[in-house]
Amino acid sequence: MQRWKVRTTAAMRAAMALAMASATVLALAGCAGGPVRRVSEPAASIQQLTVGPDGRWTVELRLQNYSSVAMRFDKVALTLRAGTEDAGTLAAGPALTVGPETADTTTVTLDPAAGARIVVAGALADHRNVDYVLEGTLSAAAQDRKPRDYKVRRASALSPVPGLPGTLR
Repeated sequence: MQRWKVRTTAAMRAAMALAMASATVLALAGCAGGPVRRVSEPAASIQQLTVGPDGRWTVELRLQNYSSVAMRFDKVALTLRAGTEDAGTLAAGPALTVGPETADTTTVTLDPAAGARIVVAGALADHRNVDYVLEGTLSAAAQDRKPRDYKVRRASALSPVPGLPGTLR
């Protein structure tokens, strides 16, 4: 009876060694391609809009990278609508690299159209929100690729910032 237990233990050891070797081979095969490089469409939104004493707007444009790799933002061309009024085009060449799954900002100055100026001035005076729409393209690329234009459309709202006159977030 004791010899039978010894054989079972040896068979179990052999099976265990085979299972461990198979698991190691499968784990190494899964790593063979390296980390997954997922490139997703970026997004843009307004983080802050400040009305200057001369009526020009300083826009802190938030560029969001949803990719698993760093993205370089080369060009921004987005039309801005405040309420129902066209404000103008936010155009910039930020040459900004944004890390994977993070965001960064770039500053763009705009001399807005009269109708949009009135909409924003009214919202600031009445301490109320103002809706906005960004629409256009972002030119971006992964570090080792050539730039590609991504279509962007973002509708959101900005609110007056207490204690910061002329500022919406």
